[in-house]
Amino acid sequence: MALQTILFDFTLDAEKTGTSAQRQEVARIVRSELEHVFSQLELAYSMESPDNGYFAVLHENKETIVTCRIFQQGLLTINVEYYLADGKEPLMSFDNMRTMELILRQKLDSDRSKYLPPIKRGGYIDIYMTSSAKKLNALWGQKLPTLKRGDVARYFPSSDERIIEYDIDTLVYEARSPFQKIQIMHSKTLGNMLILDELQNIAESDLIYTETLMGRGIENYEGKEICILGGGDGALLYELLKEKPKHVVMLEIDELVMQACNKYLNSICGDVLEKRKTDQYEIIVGDCVEYMKKFIAEGRKFDYVFGDLTDIPISGAPIGECWDFIRTIFEHSFKLLQPDGKFLTHGNGTSCLESLQLFEDQLRLLKPKVKFTTTKAFVPSFMEEWLFYQVTFA
Repeated sequence: MALQTILFDFTLDAEKTGTSAQRQEVARIVRSELEHVFSQLELAYSMESPDNGYFAVLHENKETIVTCRIFQQGLLTINVEYYLADGKEPLMSFDNMRTMELILRQKLDSDRSKYLPPIKRGGYIDIYMTSSAKKLNALWGQKLPTLKRGDVARYFPSSDERIIEYDIDTLVYEARSPFQKIQIMHSKTLGNMLILDELQNIAESDLIYTETLMGRGIENYEGKEICILGGGDGALLYELLKEKPKHVVMLEIDELVMQACNKYLNSICGDVLEKRKTDQYEIIVGDCVEYMKKFIAEGRKFDYVFGDLTDIPISGAPIGECWDFIRTIFEHSFKLLQPDGKFLTHGNGTSCLESLQLFEDQLRLLKPKVKFTTTKAFVPSFMEEWLFYQVTFA
């Protein structure tokens, strides 16, 4: 049992929050969207200040408290707090939070937005290792370091939706492609780090991720035909080419990701993203599923297929768009493999036991049957241990 505190931050054009009337309009949009999640939301208190902007407290049945603050400088913050008893489901799932952030960002024309997984406060287990209860003679107490919000994003979720603070000091690059939000941030200890839709993907420190995914020192790629699904950061392609394969084809949907990584992450991708086709490799920009169908129709076969795409969803059942996509990738990948070929992919954090089990259950349902092994590695920019899969025909 613990108090759940969910945080949303939005950067707006300061010219749209400079007057009381403008801030009231922003507040109206925010409340309208919040009511899709909290249908009985009521306003308890609001305040306008010429110097400090707009502040409001809302509640649902006096149980869930929502505070909203709109600063003149263009910063909007929303805090959602409620008590979650043991065995109860959270009021907002990770997907709900992401959806609300995306909708509000669009409606508010926000330049930058951020949401954080719930900060869990008041439980008997001190997950933040900050216990202190002496002055109040309390049975238990906790204090947290200052959360820094609004300028540069420093907080990102772990695979099992725990909050991690990074030593980020610079936003190096930010853009929105037709497919996702792309950011490259600089960490003092990790170097430049690729963030896609608020999730860590890879950093200059993460050679161990690529080497574990490809099984360096275990697999023999010399003279082999290889297909990479995704891999837009270029790191896997760069490392595979060192192993002297016959040819590598990479299927990546987002041209803008490759352009950004070529410029700001070339320490991990070298110069492989400079060209789209050489004698050694070809990068095809497009939907990997459509090109896999094309390769299957042509009878094309590969010795290795790499799944460097979406993470395994954190969910209680293998249903929904992400799971359907994973099953499609499985189905097409094994049609492209040689009889002795291998499908190699990342899983998720090793703490995500339920989702990993669901993923393995999907592998066991495949026909023809497959078998798999796993390896583990601690990935520096993820700040946790991840699981990787090696799948072959049984």
